[in-house]
Amino acid sequence: MLIAYTDGASRGNPGEAAYGVRVCDEDGVEVACFGDYLGRQTNNYAEYQGAIAALRWALKHAVPALEIRSDSQLIVRQIEGRYRVKSAALRPLWQEARRLAGQLETFRIVHLRREHNVEADSMANAVLDAR
Repeated sequence: MLIAYTDGASRGNPGEAAYGVRVCDEDGVEVACFGDYLGRQTNNYAEYQGAIAALRWALKHAVPALEIRSDSQLIVRQIEGRYRVKSAALRPLWQEARRLAGQLETFRIVHLRREHNVEADSMANAVLDAR
């Protein structure tokens, strides 16, 4: 199983936004690290895009099992199905994340504290700093 640390950043809410993803093996060895600029978006939009990017990366690289670790409790709980998706803007992102996750043999999503997600946060902010 690979582990994808994901994060979204928005400077303003909405504001200039980006996501960052760090993929590691179970021993913590980095396999991939990437991010992308999203334009003017909300932080929750950026958080979802990070999770979706990790899922797409896993499927593109034929990864059968993925665990996403995110510091966004809202995104984690929505993808788990524990929270309803009330936002019309987030509903298509939630649907896409669930669809992609369903294509993996094994999928988990876990909430972690912000201080345990430093690399993904740094990647998202580096993308914004480069703009």
